[in-house]
Amino acid sequence: MSDLRHYDVITSPVITEKSTLLSESNQVVFNVPKTATKPEIKAAVEALFDVKVTAVNTLVRKGKVKRFRGRIGHQSDKKKAIVTLAEGQSIDVSTGL
Repeated sequence: MSDLRHYDVITSPVITEKSTLLSESNQVVFNVPKTATKPEIKAAVEALFDVKVTAVNTLVRKGKVKRFRGRIGHQSDKKKAIVTLAEGQSIDVSTGL
């Protein structure tokens, strides 16, 4: 039952140019729910990918106001987790789970 909870904590990997550069220094970026805590994120990554996590940093990107055909809309806030892996460990996020 706890394995299903891990899938709820890690929403998706972030595949951008910046996150690809971070992978050179043993860091991986994931989208996580706003309610996820650092210990939950660490436990989920260690359980799902069988790696050793040394640090977890989180950030919240505030939603932006966007216009579409004259109407104002608002994007929701997003939380990201930057996970630092131990030396020699790696995660290939392009293959998925």
